[in-house]
This record gives sequence, structure tokens and C-alpha cells, in this order.
Amino acid sequence: MYDKKQTYVRNGDTMMQRITLRLPEQQISLLQQMVDAGEYPNVSEAVRAAVRDLVEKRAGRVLKENDQVSFKV
Repeated sequence: MYDKKQTYVRNGDTMMQRITLRLPEQQISLLQQMVDAGEYPNVSEAVRAAVRDLVEKRAGRVLKENDQVSFKV
């Protein structure tokens, strides 16, 4: 679970919550290489893109499973 008392920051029109993420050094290095190659403006944006991809792929299934559970009551 994450701490809901985290600091929120504004990024354009979006409020963003800061989280702490621990990654292996090799993954951080690869993320930095993507930034250096110009694929992303910074490592944070690369991680946000990865999370967006994950959410788009998997969130529908999770929401569907949660709906099924709520109907089994």
C-alpha cells in the first residue's frame, strides 16, 4: 500500500503524487540510456510511460475481476 500523505505536485494540468520506487541498478542504467538516446526527456517520464502501458494493458482485467467479486456477495 502507498502512503496517501505523500506530496502532490502539479505537472501542467495534472496533479501528481510522488512515490518511492526501488529498481535494480541495471534497469536504472537502461532507463538512463533511453533518456540519453532522446526517447524520453527524463527517467521519471520513462517510468510514467511504462506505468501507463501497464495500466492500459491490465487495469480492465483487474476492474472486471473486482466487479465479479462484488457480485458474489
